[in-house]
Amino acid sequence: MAVVPASERELGGGPASGGAASARTRTRNAYLPTIPFFAYVALFLILPTVIVTVGAFQTEDGLPTLDVIATVLTGSTFHQAFLRSIQLSLVSALLGAVFGGLLAWAVSSGGPGGRLRQISVAGSSVLAQFGGVMLAFGFLATFGIEGLVSILLTETVGYDRVRDSAWVYGMTGLTVVYSYFQVPLMVIVFLPALDGLRKEWREASTSLGGSAWSYWRHVGGPILAPSFLGAVLLLFANSFSAYATAAALVSQGSPIVPLLIREALTSEVILGQANVGKALALGMVIVVAIVMTLYALVQRRASRWLR
Repeated sequence: MAVVPASERELGGGPASGGAASARTRTRNAYLPTIPFFAYVALFLILPTVIVTVGAFQTEDGLPTLDVIATVLTGSTFHQAFLRSIQLSLVSALLGAVFGGLLAWAVSSGGPGGRLRQISVAGSSVLAQFGGVMLAFGFLATFGIEGLVSILLTETVGYDRVRDSAWVYGMTGLTVVYSYFQVPLMVIVFLPALDGLRKEWREASTSLGGSAWSYWRHVGGPILAPSFLGAVLLLFANSFSAYATAAALVSQGSPIVPLLIREALTSEVILGQANVGKALALGMVIVVAIVMTLYALVQRRASRWLR
């Protein structure tokens, strides 16, 4: 047995102390790679949220006030903008969830290493990020007043481009455009839940005399319901926070909250509205926070079947 000198025992320099110091060093080194992530979160998430929250309760001169919040809470224009944003997000989320869920089910029914699955997942990963000005331009170039399809319909069936293409520039067109990235996002987030359904459960249901309907009603449906609901909430938050696509496409007659925030921050007609934009942004933060909290709770329940 090694004998530790008394001087080392008094100074805490024995083997136990060295092991503890080594463990602390390993723990500290393990957290070093996360520094860029936390720096990014602090700079682009926490700091803007703090600025928005503080600015919503200040005047343009920096004095504390509740007038800005009261303006947003009592203004009918702001109420309508929030209702439009919620309606747009809900409809596009449901459309994306239904069509994306069906597509994910079709992909999951194939082989796990099949070519169709690889192409579908890869394409969905790309298309889920295909938004903003590029998506709006592609949609206008296809269905806008001077779009390829509109011109073709005008020359063949007498389509009135000016009158019949008006839907493209309103909430209906925005809902359709949002579905372009909502459907592939649904495929990505819902496919793991479908893969979590075990064949043994279907075989057990069949062996006990259950039909396909009874299986989905009593087994598959209840298992997938939390994941499906969580995906709908995620799609809702994704649509609610989108800005660039709406800014490039939607008309000024149907404003949503992100467009009102832009107008408040950049308008040269109505000055001194920057803090109103911050109050609107704070409302969006609250809505998204509620939705994502519900999403976390639903995902916690859904994760029981994915282990």
